[in-house]
Amino acid sequence: MERDVFTPSTAGTSGGTNATVNNRGDEGRKESPMWNVGSSGSVRDTAGGAASGLSSCKHLSKMSQKKTTSRKYGWRWSAGGTKLLRAHLRANMQGSGSALPAGDLANPALGMESGERYRNPTEVQMSQLVLSCHTNHRGELSIGQLLKWIDTTACLSAERHAGCPCVTASVDDIYFEHTIRQIQIMPPWQQHGKNDVCVGQVVNIKAKVNRAFNSSMEVGIQVSYEDLCSGKQWNVCKAYATFVAQGKATGKMKLKPLAPQTEEEKMEYSIAAERRRMRLAHTDTLKDLLTNSTMQTERENGDCNTVVPAEKTRVESVELVLPPHANHQGNTFGGQIMAWMENVATIAASRLCHAHPTLKTIEMFHFRGPSQVGDRLLLKAIINNAFKNSMEVGVCVEAYRQEMEVSRRHINSAFMTFVVLDREGQPSILPMVKPEAGDGERRYREASARKKIRLDRKYIISCEQTKVPLSVPWDQSNKVYLSYNNVSALKTLVAKTNWVLTTETDKVRMYTLEEDQYLSFRIEMSLCIDATQAFFLLSDLRQRHEWDRHYASAELVQQVDEDDMIYHVLSQTVSREKPQDFVILASRRKPCDEGDPYVVAFRSVTLPTHPPNPEYTRGETMCSGFCIWQETAELTKVSYYNQAAPGYLAYVTTNIAGLSSDFYVTFKACERFLQKNKDEITVGLQNL
Repeated sequence: MERDVFTPSTAGTSGGTNATVNNRGDEGRKESPMWNVGSSGSVRDTAGGAASGLSSCKHLSKMSQKKTTSRKYGWRWSAGGTKLLRAHLRANMQGSGSALPAGDLANPALGMESGERYRNPTEVQMSQLVLSCHTNHRGELSIGQLLKWIDTTACLSAERHAGCPCVTASVDDIYFEHTIRQIQIMPPWQQHGKNDVCVGQVVNIKAKVNRAFNSSMEVGIQVSYEDLCSGKQWNVCKAYATFVAQGKATGKMKLKPLAPQTEEEKMEYSIAAERRRMRLAHTDTLKDLLTNSTMQTERENGDCNTVVPAEKTRVESVELVLPPHANHQGNTFGGQIMAWMENVATIAASRLCHAHPTLKTIEMFHFRGPSQVGDRLLLKAIINNAFKNSMEVGVCVEAYRQEMEVSRRHINSAFMTFVVLDREGQPSILPMVKPEAGDGERRYREASARKKIRLDRKYIISCEQTKVPLSVPWDQSNKVYLSYNNVSALKTLVAKTNWVLTTETDKVRMYTLEEDQYLSFRIEMSLCIDATQAFFLLSDLRQRHEWDRHYASAELVQQVDEDDMIYHVLSQTVSREKPQDFVILASRRKPCDEGDPYVVAFRSVTLPTHPPNPEYTRGETMCSGFCIWQETAELTKVSYYNQAAPGYLAYVTTNIAGLSSDFYVTFKACERFLQKNKDEITVGLQNL
C-alpha cells in the first residue's frame, strides 16, 4: 500500500571520612571553602590535580582498563558512539598505559581532536569506601548514609553551576535496583556471584546539572557500587533532585542558562522540562484520581486474618539540630533530614511486620522550608496502607525553636514503600492495616492512589522507549505520564547527533538515522512564517487532510487539556486493502526557554470507546511529530520526525533511494497549507 510520509507508521552536605569528590571543570580551578566537605573529605579537579589521585590507585588502573565500558559510568551512548568511544579509549590506553577518569574521554560528537578531553563543567563524582560505621544494626549499608552522600554530591554539582549556595527543594522518586537487603556484610568466601555492596567496596555517585530554569535547576544523580576485586559495577539507583540558588540579598537568584554539548546532555536538557512539568502536576493528578476513581478498600489475597490498627505503627522522634548537622550555609543539611526520616519510617514499618523491612521506593522528598542549628525537629511516621506484599509509610517533619512553642513549621514530607523478604528473597504477605478515622482514612485512600501512580510512572516512564508497547491504554490516572512519554520520546529522537543527510530537493532536506532495529527519518525546511502560526496549524489534526492526501479525516475524540488531544484518524488508501484507522494522542508544548522549539508529538493509544473496527486495519505510530524553531524574525524552520517500524520500512527506503517523491510532494503541500492559512491563524491568535 502506497503511503504518505506523514501517515502514522504501521506495526502489528556530610561527606564522611573516606570521600573523594571529583569536580570536572576548567583546568586550574582552585578549591574554595564550599568544596571542603566533611572532616577529611577531599575535592579533586580531574583536570588539574588528578595525577596524584590516579597514582595512589595504580593497582586499580589495570582493572579499569579491562572493565571500562560506556555503561560503567551510567551514560547512554548510541551504537556508533559506543564504538568510537571504545576505540578512543583503547588508543589512549595504549599510548599512556593508564585508564582515563570517567567524563574525561574525548567526545566524538563534538569533533574534538585526539588528546582533547571534554569535561562537563557541572559534573561531580563522589567515591565512598564502605566502612563498618556506614552500616546499620544488620550489617547493611544504611540507606540514610547513602542519602547523605547523594545530597552532598548533588549540591556540589548545583553550586558549581550557580556559583553560589544552593538548597535542596525536592528529590524525585528513587527506585532501588539492588535493594538494601542485598547491600550487606558477607565473608569473602560467600561473596562469589552475589551483587552485594560489602564493607571494603566502593559506592560511586555521579551528579551533573541537566538544566537550569529561572532560579531552580535539575540535577541528575546516578549511584552504582564497585567490586574492587573483580572491577565490576552495578547500578543501585538513579534520581533527579531540584535545587534552588540562594542569593545573599534577595534570596532566590536568576541562574545562567546551561549549554548542553553532547547527545546525552542535549537529551537530558530537553526532557528536564517535561519532568518539571510532571512534578508540578503531581498534586492535581492525585486529586483527579481520588475524585474520578473508585478506590478498593479490601485487599485481595492478603493476610486478612491479621489486622493491625494503624496507630500501633505510629512513631514520633525528636532531633536537636547541632552544628555537625548543618551545611555550609548554617541550615540543617538536607541529607541529614532525609536520613532521620528513613530511620523513623523503618521503625514504623517494623512495627507492622515485626521483622526487618527492606526499602524499595522513596516517593519525592519535598522540602517546604529550612531549619537552622538550634531547632528541634519532630519526625512523625505511620503506616498509611498495607497491600499484599508492600506497605507505604508516610513521614513528615515539623520544626520549632523552643520546647514551649505551640506553633510548628511543616518543613518536609515523603512516602516510603517497604517490603519484607523471606529467606529466598521473595516478598512476604503482610498483615492488613485498619486506618484511623478521619485523616487516617484519607491517607489510606491516598496511599492506594499513589501506588497506582507509581505503577504508571514505572511502566510508562522508567521503561526504555523500545520496551513500551506501541499503544498504551489511556485513562485519567495516567494522562500526565503518557503525555510525558509522548513528548520525551520525540525530544530524545531530536537530540540524536548521528543524522545523515540523504537528499535535498528545492531546500527540502531529508535525513536518516539507523539505530537498533529502527530506521528514523527527518524532513525539514525553512519558510517565511511565524513559529507560533505553524505550531497551531500543524498541531490540529483535523486540518491534516488539507495537505496530507492519505489522511481522509481526523475526529477530535477528547480534549484532555490545553496541550493534549486524542484523535481518531482515518487513512485513505489507493490499493484494494482495507483503509487504516488510528487512535492518536497529540501532545504539544510551547518553548520553555529561549532557543527551545515548539513541539507537537504523536503516539498511539487505546481507548475503550474506540476499539478496533473490522472495517479498518488498526494502525499504530511509535514516535513522530514536529519541532518548530524561530530562526529569525521572519524565518522559521519546520522539522518532521518519524521513527519507522519494520512494517513501514519499504515505503521509507523507497523514498530514501529516490524511487518515490512522496516525501517531497507532501512536505511542499504542507508548506503551501501553512502559507495559505497563516493569516487566518493570526486573526485567531489576536482574538485569544
